[in-house]
Amino acid sequence: MTMISSEIFPIYTYLPAKSLYRFKVVNKGFCNLPEEGFFLVNHVHNSLKRDDTCFFLQLERSCNEEVMLHPLPSQQGSGVSGKVLQFLSKSSQILASIKGLILCRVTDKTPSEFYICNPATKSRLPISLPINDENLNAHAHVMIMLLECYDEFDDYMVVHFETPTDWSSDYACKILKPREGLWKPMEKGFCAGGRNMKFNMPVHDNGVIHFISDCGSYITKGSPYFEPYIMSYNLKNGTSTMLKLSKTARKSSTDEKCDMSIFNWGKVSMASSSICLVRLKGFTFKVWILKDYKTSRWRSIMKLKTIEIGLKEKYPTITGFTVINGELLIFATEKYIYSCGLTDENYMKIKEICENKCKYYVSLTSYMDTLRPCGPGATPLLC
Repeated sequence: MTMISSEIFPIYTYLPAKSLYRFKVVNKGFCNLPEEGFFLVNHVHNSLKRDDTCFFLQLERSCNEEVMLHPLPSQQGSGVSGKVLQFLSKSSQILASIKGLILCRVTDKTPSEFYICNPATKSRLPISLPINDENLNAHAHVMIMLLECYDEFDDYMVVHFETPTDWSSDYACKILKPREGLWKPMEKGFCAGGRNMKFNMPVHDNGVIHFISDCGSYITKGSPYFEPYIMSYNLKNGTSTMLKLSKTARKSSTDEKCDMSIFNWGKVSMASSSICLVRLKGFTFKVWILKDYKTSRWRSIMKLKTIEIGLKEKYPTITGFTVINGELLIFATEKYIYSCGLTDENYMKIKEICENKCKYYVSLTSYMDTLRPCGPGATPLLC
């Protein structure tokens, strides 16, 4: 192992990838440390305790369009080179991100290809779908996600749901872990209920994935699925469970102008975590957090009228939004990206982050730079 004092070693394991690479340049004794197994294990473990520092900005249905990366307020650079961003812009759509790794879809090939990538280390690992479809192009809907996996052998997993053959069927689920390298089917499929689910924004907590339904008005009144809801799926036993939204959130929620999404609530440093519900209707955001899981009890924490907070646009059209680090609402208008604090001293404080070059149908994906390995068989990114 590289000679680093025992007092300094733990500090290095908390540093982002950008800082570690800088140390490699100026300190010869540090040169091989980031590649050593013991250091990497500690670095990856400690990165799970850190907050994301930036976000990718791209079109929701990207097709060889520019991929941009912007720091969050009070944060600095990202540790991702311009060449990597150029590579992603030319050929990839970012679908998900977890602590240094991103799940990407190749946009210039048919059938579609997928891969895990660490933009900071410029490495990638191809992912083969558990289905064979020669006509699967870049615009086809694929329900695939990247999630944390807290067992002793793997630190992430890829989950794929297969579209049911008829409306009454469940979604077949298969899970891929990097060390195993094989898709393993769940015995029970995911029962989504009568509505379409938003598979692009899962909330994963303690082995359970949560999805929110859409807000369309196509369900008959009197049906248990008439109003939007959350459905959870237990990755251990395959159980599907419905979670009701707050009564206020459900009110007039079948309006076409209503859009609801869920996100993880609580910073990674907190012992407890929950679900954050954000509803956008017209010019107004409303935010709730889940206080009691068993009784589906929610607490309202914010109401934000975007026409009354001094944005540069008088009547802003919201083109995308997300919650990052369980404390920051990031939203896009046609011209700009803004942040709004949800907790403590930053509560309802609005900051302009950058211009929105995408304008419509924006995708916002949080990110932090780490040395986290993609897994066995990873190869260098060709950029």
